[in-house]
Amino acid sequence: MAKIVNSWNEWDPLKRVVVGCAEGAGWPALEPAIHYKHDLGTYTYGSYGLWDEDAVAEAMEQQDGFQKAFEKRGVTVDRVVVHKSMKNGEPVSTPDWTIPMQRNAANPRDLTLILGNEIIEATGTMRCRYYEYLYMRPLFEKYYKEDPDCQWISAPRPRLTDASYKRDYWFNYLNKWSDEEKAQRYYDKNWVLEETEPLWDAADMIRAGKDVFLQPSSVNNQLGRDWLHRYITSRGLRLHEIRFDGAKIGHYAPWHIDCSLVFPRPGLAIYLWSKPIMSEDILDLFRRNDWEVIPCAPMEYIWPQANYTSFMGPGNATSTAGMNVISIDPKTICADANEHGYAEQLNKLGIEVVPIQYDKVWRFGGMLHCNTLDIYREGGCEDYFPNQ
Repeated sequence: MAKIVNSWNEWDPLKRVVVGCAEGAGWPALEPAIHYKHDLGTYTYGSYGLWDEDAVAEAMEQQDGFQKAFEKRGVTVDRVVVHKSMKNGEPVSTPDWTIPMQRNAANPRDLTLILGNEIIEATGTMRCRYYEYLYMRPLFEKYYKEDPDCQWISAPRPRLTDASYKRDYWFNYLNKWSDEEKAQRYYDKNWVLEETEPLWDAADMIRAGKDVFLQPSSVNNQLGRDWLHRYITSRGLRLHEIRFDGAKIGHYAPWHIDCSLVFPRPGLAIYLWSKPIMSEDILDLFRRNDWEVIPCAPMEYIWPQANYTSFMGPGNATSTAGMNVISIDPKTICADANEHGYAEQLNKLGIEVVPIQYDKVWRFGGMLHCNTLDIYREGGCEDYFPNQ
């Protein structure tokens, strides 16, 4: 029986990966976890429904192209299996709530953490994403049956009742709080989630062997971070909280670490040029272990529309999305084909860039790292930060 699940970091040679699928994507209805501005104009504020078929087809074509780019490099690609409820645009519910439209199955990274031979299903924080784990289950069942070393667990499945969210958070965010109040809430880690139950998204973590870095954000709470700390340290690993100064540029509700920090190879950390690392203990950890820490080149591509899940508002603008990359090995990385300055920077660092055109996929809420889940990378659990 083959070893299938093995991934300890973000850079070892990639041999097997999951790529998401935009099929059946919907415009979710409003819910307490997140505020949606339907920037593309297909739906009016507060409405919901399936995405336009042409937009879905364009995204799926680019996802297929991404798959081919991996396969050309010898990487085995598995694809998310979209559940019929999403394809049909059906409402979903639990005994506590009903939501009329799910989101999409494009971003397997967001709700699954791979630690070595272990698959860990995240709690998630959004009702419209509650059942996304179903789209991964056929793959996880296959891996578990075929790999005798595979371990597979799920974090406590949340209820996501109204008690899990701060009442009127997004109304106050958009209509009442000043920028100064929002900034203070940012620094206080006072976002939308209450402390009723452990809540976390997997995409707020980045792995480096024995060390895992976690960003406190609007899609995890202290109970969720505590659960992760207890579990990860019980495995003999180390969990570090790392924060970025997003408030200074108006990013008051942080969301997933892979648009803020990249580890292309051991000893190199690249952070978003506009959101410097403000965790001095983490900067000291990098220094003690001779890691180079540098800002990425500023993003330059002007996106024709904002991400539809954005609460920051519509309009043509650059985006942090261009920093979202996935390594094939320490010398090769898949990056947004439109970010030429970033690609040039990576080339100068000795990293070959595989350009991926993904502008039609970003509208569904994620880019290259979000849209993938690395299942097998060569190598084991190394200690890249021995000087703690």
